[in-house]
Amino acid sequence: MLAQIHVTFKEGVLDPQGKTVHHALNDLGYEEVLDVNIGKYLEIKLDPSSEEDAEIRVREMCEKLLANTVIESFRFSLVPTE
Repeated sequence: MLAQIHVTFKEGVLDPQGKTVHHALNDLGYEEVLDVNIGKYLEIKLDPSSEEDAEIRVREMCEKLLANTVIESFRFSLVPTE
């Protein structure tokens, strides 16, 4: 099983890198870009006993290490692998 994890800043947390990229894209002529959020993407291969166990374990990993839950939020999906 593959866990695909996205970690981004929570709403209202300053994202200076995202602002810089946003302004650069606007300066390059991409005026339709309204906002940019920079985050992290992780893939973790798992061998869980069940999909429910995988969901519990990945959530624990995110809360304990992969995301700073004070300023970041996370979401993940589980993809079966062969």
